[in-house]
Amino acid sequence: MSRQILIVDDEEDVRAIAQLGLEMGAGWSVLTACSGQEALSMATDHQPDAILLDMMMPDMDGRSTLQKLKADPATQQIPVILVTAKVQQSDQDSFADLDIAAIFAKPFRPLKLAEQISEALGWN
Repeated sequence: MSRQILIVDDEEDVRAIAQLGLEMGAGWSVLTACSGQEALSMATDHQPDAILLDMMMPDMDGRSTLQKLKADPATQQIPVILVTAKVQQSDQDSFADLDIAAIFAKPFRPLKLAEQISEALGWN
């Protein structure tokens, strides 16, 4: 089954690598957004199967973006996976209150990304 994933990251190279990994590795269709604001409108318009969300972004960070996604009935059911370089236990603990499906550490392995997403969301 082909999935559609929205990748949200302010770094173009991260978006490109993740997109390539998901398209080549799993044949999924990929949408990309470079900001939280863009992610909110794309999630509403396209209703992706899942969102990979970077935590550290200018303007609207991942936490704010996630809160807005979960507050909107149109997007609140879309599973969100945080992608972050903050992998210390104290950072992970600060994400405990968030309504997320999983946390992936950066740097990630692009060719393993689809497998990780499928596993985290029970798509196997």
